[in-house]
Parts: sequence; C-alpha cells; structure tokens
Amino acid sequence: MKKHSVQPILAALDLGSNSFRLQLARAEGDQLYMMDGMRESVRLAAGLTNDNYLDTDSQNRALVALGRFAERLRGLPKEAVRAVGTNSLRVAKNAGIFIPQAEQVLGFPIEVIAGLEEARLIYIGVAHGLPLSSDNRLVIDIGGGSTEFIIGNGLSSLKLESLYMGCVSYSQRFFPGGKITKQNLRQAELAASLEIQTITADYQGQWQQALGSSGTAKVLNEILFLNGYSQNGITREGLERLRAHLLKAGDMQKLELPGLRPERMPALPGGFAILYAAFCELGIEQMQVALGALREGVLYDLLGRFHNNDMRDVTVTQFMQRYHVDVKQAARVGQLAALFAQQFFGAEVDEVALRILGWAASLHEIGISVAHSGYHKHTAYILANADMPGFSKKEQARLSLLSLAQRGNLNKFQGQRLDPETSEKDAGLLSSAEDIVLAMSLRLAVLFFRSRSDNGLPALSGSFSGTKFFLTIGDGWLAQNTLTKTALEEEIKQWKLLDLCLQIQEA
Repeated sequence: MKKHSVQPILAALDLGSNSFRLQLARAEGDQLYMMDGMRESVRLAAGLTNDNYLDTDSQNRALVALGRFAERLRGLPKEAVRAVGTNSLRVAKNAGIFIPQAEQVLGFPIEVIAGLEEARLIYIGVAHGLPLSSDNRLVIDIGGGSTEFIIGNGLSSLKLESLYMGCVSYSQRFFPGGKITKQNLRQAELAASLEIQTITADYQGQWQQALGSSGTAKVLNEILFLNGYSQNGITREGLERLRAHLLKAGDMQKLELPGLRPERMPALPGGFAILYAAFCELGIEQMQVALGALREGVLYDLLGRFHNNDMRDVTVTQFMQRYHVDVKQAARVGQLAALFAQQFFGAEVDEVALRILGWAASLHEIGISVAHSGYHKHTAYILANADMPGFSKKEQARLSLLSLAQRGNLNKFQGQRLDPETSEKDAGLLSSAEDIVLAMSLRLAVLFFRSRSDNGLPALSGSFSGTKFFLTIGDGWLAQNTLTKTALEEEIKQWKLLDLCLQIQEA
C-alpha cells in the first residue's frame, strides 16, 4: 500500500482536561528534534456539568485556543498533524456536537483516545527522553480528569492503567473555593487511595524507578525544590512538608509558594492529593520528573507510521493471532475488497480509507471465536469495545461498522436516527458515501470468497456514480456459479433498502 514520505515537520496536539498543548518537531530519520510549542489553559474538566456535558464557556475557551493553534499549523499537510482528546472529551455527552466544530476551527481531525491508549502514548513520550536502562520504570501522569499509571522497560510498556481521577476534577470536588482543611484533604487522599488500590497488587514491587510526567509532577517538583522541601526530585518527606504548609495556609488564595504559577493554582490541591496517595499506596519514596509526556508520545507514534512501524498494524496482527483468524481467507478478502474500493472510488481514492478497509478485512472473522452464527455481530462488538493500541475510538467505531455491514440484512442501517444525548448519528448507520463504498467492497469480497478457496475468479470491474454501483463480471461465469449468482441477486435487493442501486452485467 502507498506510504506517505516522512514530513520534515510533525505536530502533536494534546487536548487535555486541564490544558491544550501543541508541540512541533523536526524529523530526521528515526529521530525527532523538538521545536517550539504552545500551551493554552482551557480547563475542560472544570466545564463539565454534573451530568457530564461541556458547558458553553469551556467550549468557547477550547475553540479560541484551537484557533490560535490553527494559525501555527497553517500549511502543514493533514498526515503530519495528529490531535488527540483525552478524558473530558471521552466522558462529555455532547462531544459529538463539539468535536466537529473544533475540527472546523483547527483544520485537522481530532481523535478521542481511550484511557489505555493515552497511557501507552504517555510512556512512549517519557521513554524516548530517558537513557537506556534495564530497570522497570513506573510512570504516573496526573491529568485534569484522569491519571495514568504505566510500568515499562526500555521503549515498551508492560502494564497500563487509566484511573478516573484528575487534578481539576478532584480540586473542584474536594476543595470548592480553594479552601483546604484537614477533613477535605483527607477525603481527597482517601478517594484517590481507593482508586489506586484497584491496581496496587499488580504494580507494587514491579518497578525500580518512579517518574512523574506532565504538569502536576513538574509543578510539585519545582515547589519542593524552591521551598527547600526536597533537593532530589519529589520525595515522600518533601510531600509531607508541603502537606503541612497547605493545611497551615488553609486557602489557595492565601498560599504563597515560590514556583506556584497563578494558572496552576486552582488544580494544585487535587493534584497533590492524588500524588500523595500514589506515594502512600505504591510505596514510592522518591520520584524524578520526566521530560516527555503525551504529546511527545503522539509525535513518536506518528513518526513510526511514516516508517512502516504503525502500532495499529501490530494490534491487528495480535488480534488475528488471539482470535485464530484464517490468515489466507483474510488475505483473499482483503485483496479483493481493496480492488473493488479502488475501482469504486476511482480518482477519488483515499489512502486512509483503504487502510481502514484493509484492517476491517483482516479482522472481519474474529467473531467466529465467539460463535459462528451471527459472527459479524460478535466481530462488530469486539472491535467497538476492545482495547486496541494505536486506534482512536473513531477508528474502532468505523471498523465495527464495516464488520457489522459485511453480511446479512442491510435494514439495520436504514433511517437517520439520532442519539438523544449526543445528537450523533447512530453508530450502526452507513451515513457517508465513503463508508458505503467500503461496506460494498467488503460485502462483495466476502460474497465472492464464500467458498474459502483460491479457485479462479472472473474478470471483475466496478464503478460508482453516487447512488449507483456498477459491477461487470466476465462473460459466462455466473451461469457456471449459480450460488454466487443467487447471492448477488439478494445483494441487489439489500442495497435497495438503502435507496442504492447495484447493477450487475456480464462483459
């Protein structure tokens, strides 16, 4: 498949729950050299209502920030920029309305990534900024709405967890108005401890070095150093001394601490409580601050895609092995589906769409491991809900959609129902022309290879005109393959349900 040449400039956007960050880097071979970056304090998590809707003010702050980023990104090709949304965009019920607006302002697609994918990318960013070591490393990244815990060795992550607690959400929940008391600080620490205890057994004693990444760790490290509480990173003793200082002040507005910048002040108590609980629960005595974080990980992951080292390909291969996929059948279907798609798209062929189709073909039978009957439904469920490193939630939803559409009745895709909470089109609908072409290509490929053999196929050619698919088959072949002919006649009826025409003729 055609690969893009490596772009000299790559850009990553971390659309976090506390701040939005842009990082640009210059690519030379397998190395990245960091250039300038931008940070905007958006505090999306602070704009989440009690029923998980982003309020108007937080959306406006986000759009203003993205507008500034868009100016800096102007002129970069689409494949050189990757924007990822984290916890607040994961949980916001109106994200489906907000994200298209944000994409229009930014000028580039926005991916909402799962918590474990966020953890994987964080570790990649941290690991690339560290010297080689045989030690296992524990990385803790406290974000605005979630906290990621990773154990890794070298450039590989070994354990990944994402817990639903963050410096902004905890500061709002436990320290309203910035007030700090013995009671609410203890409540915040206990809440964080209860979350961390779910992973303690798997994490305790499994690492030799602890690292903190992102804003909370950097701010606390600077505060401890400038106030003489610790001279060697973040220490348990230093956190104890800072804890006493916070309680003595009693109010973030009265807190005077060298190293504490005004924009970090509202999120400090929640972030402190989470890190202090992590030290206590995981037995951490000393932690260094990592240079890299999520945006650096996104950049290195993006660079890998240009060098045929795409984590998504690795994930697909692992899934094929895990679910005992018939590799030969997947290859047959994939090659024919790609041929159909290229013919249907014509000059408008899109490499990204072809990659999605290729992955869908490789994985289209994983549901057979659950049950052969209705296996396409099981496949669709797995692809929509499994942890798939490298894939965004939108990409997984698209793979699930194509898998569900690969066979069976198409009446399940009729209508234009809207989700009442998100106002998004139902995920089970074929709503774009591109997805319709991909679904048609996959269905026809599965149909022609129903015999699961390499018996010669006739000459096949197709085209698409917007509402009509034309498929030309070598003369006389259908008369000799009546089962396929009957299946194609049924296929014509199915597409009529979606007001689409499939016209078949012999050459």
